[in-house]
Amino acid sequence: MSEPSWDCLCAGIVVADHVCAPIARMPHSGELVLTKRMELTVGGCAANVSVDLAKLGRRVAMSGFVGEDAFGSFVRQTMQSAGVNCDQLLTSTTRETSGTLVVNCEGEDRRFIHSIGSNAEFTGRDLTPERIASARVLYLGGYLLCEELAADHVAAAFRTARELGVTTILDVVVPAAGDYWSRVAAVLPFTDVFLPNTDEAKLITGLTDPTEQAQKFRDAGAKTVAITCGDTGAVLQSAAGNWRSGRFDVAVVDGTGSGDAFAAGFIHGLLADADPETCLQWGSALGASCVQAVGATTGVFSDGELRQFCAANQLAIEPV
Repeated sequence: MSEPSWDCLCAGIVVADHVCAPIARMPHSGELVLTKRMELTVGGCAANVSVDLAKLGRRVAMSGFVGEDAFGSFVRQTMQSAGVNCDQLLTSTTRETSGTLVVNCEGEDRRFIHSIGSNAEFTGRDLTPERIASARVLYLGGYLLCEELAADHVAAAFRTARELGVTTILDVVVPAAGDYWSRVAAVLPFTDVFLPNTDEAKLITGLTDPTEQAQKFRDAGAKTVAITCGDTGAVLQSAAGNWRSGRFDVAVVDGTGSGDAFAAGFIHGLLADADPETCLQWGSALGASCVQAVGATTGVFSDGELRQFCAANQLAIEPV
C-alpha cells in the first residue's frame, strides 16, 4: 500500500474573517467606535486547522467551498501561501464566500456575526474513499453549523475512514440552542477524537461539567474526547486515562481561532505518535500562541517554536 499523500485532510467550513483589534467598549446605537486596525484573515475551523498544521510542517489538503468572489480568492491564496494544498477547495458559482465579523472588546469574550454562504454546499459527499485514503488523518470541522452537512453523510465518511485505517477527528460549531444530540450521537461511534469546547458541549448534552460532558461523549462511542474550557484549561478522556490541564499564562490579544489551534496542536501530537498528555500540552501551547495576535492563524507557532515554548513553560496536567 502506498504512503498517504497527506498527513491530514481537513474538511468543512472555510471563512473570510473580518477582525478588529480590541475596542474599549461596544458602541451604542448609531455610535462609531475606533479600533487600531481591522484585518481580513482566513477563518473557519477547517481552514484554520489546515493553515496551523501547515505552519507546523505537516502535509495538508483542504476540502470545502469558497465563493467566486474576492474573499474566496483571498482565502484560497492565503491558504496556498501557507502550504495548504487547495485542489479539493471548490468554488461555488451561486453562493458568496462565508464571512464572519469578529468583534473584540477589551476584557470581554469576542462576538461573532456570521454568514454561512458557500459552506452550505459542503455536504460531505465529496469525501470519497479515494480522498479519505490519501491522508493519515481526516479532520472534519464545522459540523452542526449547516443542515446540508447531514449526520448520515459524516457517519458514512468516518465509517469509510475507519475501514481504511485513517484516524477520524470531529469538531463542531454550534450556532445556538437546539436539539443536536442525535446528529452528534450518529457520528461518535466512528470518531477517534472529538474536540468540542465546553460551551458547545453544554448545548449538545445539557450538562455543565466538562468531565460529565466528556463521559457522555465517550459513552456514545467516541474513543477520545478533549474538551477545551477557556481560561480553566482542558479535559481529556480516553481509554488510556483521564486528565485535566491548566492553561499557559500568556497575554490575550484576540481569542479567535484558539480552539482550532488547540485542535491542530493535538493532531500534530497524534501524527508524532505522542502520548495523550503530550498531545494535550501541544494543543494548549498552540492555542496559547494563537491568542497573542489578532487573527485566527496569525500568531500560531511553527514546530520549532512549539517545542521551544513547551521546553521553557510548564503546563499543569493532572490525572483525574
